[in-house]
Amino acid sequence: MSTFKNIFEQYDWNETLSGILSKTETDVIHAMSASKRDLEDFKALISPAARPFLEQMAQMSSRITKKRFGNTIQMYAPMYLSNECQNICTYCGFSMTNKIPRRTLTDREILKEVDFLKSKGYDHILLVTGEANRTVGVDYINNAIQLIQSKFANITIEVQPLDQSDYNVLKESGLYAVLVYQETYHREEYKKHHPKGKKSNFNYRLETPDRLGRAGIHKIGLGALFGLEDWRADSFFTALHLQYLQKTYWKTKYSISFPRLRPHSGGLEPKVAMTDSDLAQLICAYRLLDEDVELSMSTRESEIFRENIVNLGITSISAESKTNPGGYVVDPQSLEQFEISDERSTEEIVKMLKNKDLDVIWKDGAYNWQFTNQIVG
Repeated sequence: MSTFKNIFEQYDWNETLSGILSKTETDVIHAMSASKRDLEDFKALISPAARPFLEQMAQMSSRITKKRFGNTIQMYAPMYLSNECQNICTYCGFSMTNKIPRRTLTDREILKEVDFLKSKGYDHILLVTGEANRTVGVDYINNAIQLIQSKFANITIEVQPLDQSDYNVLKESGLYAVLVYQETYHREEYKKHHPKGKKSNFNYRLETPDRLGRAGIHKIGLGALFGLEDWRADSFFTALHLQYLQKTYWKTKYSISFPRLRPHSGGLEPKVAMTDSDLAQLICAYRLLDEDVELSMSTRESEIFRENIVNLGITSISAESKTNPGGYVVDPQSLEQFEISDERSTEEIVKMLKNKDLDVIWKDGAYNWQFTNQIVG
């Protein structure tokens, strides 16, 4: 059975990166003026040659987002169910080698956390666990979905990759979407950061979105963890993956997330730094490539960055996130998976979004100039 792996193996990482870095100003101008952009245009838009055009890219991204999504920003909350994990991941606070207290929420504790999130007004929830099949396997996840499915419009999970039959079961219980990040598409670097556990199987993880597509999951979320390898090459392969999935599983919706390495217990320093201006360029490039894909921004990023970027292509945003099991009310002191940056309350984020008169902000690109001066400069 053909999967994305067949497409992926036709590309060489170094040649791909070289192709991105060799793009010229002429390539960027062509990409920006194209009526329908392809992956070569995307290479140009994420290349160093595009940096002087970031202001124009931001204005174009703003207009496209307003046309396609209007003034709507979807808010969601992550809820961590467990920090138990059987993998070794060099960048994660839950890694099996970290000597930390492990905790998995009971049904009663899950409902306590849910009650808190519902009191905040959330109707979209992301369930997160470590990758531990024995304790938080399909049965546990399925039970959690059934326990809370009547309380939320949409339930998304970010857990270990599963078999297609498992996704079929979870879909029947009310699962709406699955986030599965490849972390890095650089096969050798992937091995360095995932030396032990089921996650060390690069191909199984790479083919997870195919299994999701065949199971008919409503929405699939993709992404790479920026800092493990060159962000430009990883972003190209994410876009390649996205376009393959859109063509193959055309009834499915898709989203892209932009996680950057954040401090955590036993922290890993980024191999390749990604600046705020790099991330802004990438978000605009994705919006210019694809008008319909959903773009999500988490609380990993700073207040000022999130306030500015929310007008330039982002369609969903989290707030007041806790990255530890029971972190909202059950056990606020348990160990976080990583540190968040934007610690404002849900109410503060809602107020910020409501105070943004987007029709005025976008007028004549005035806000984009403010964005350039504050973030990109």
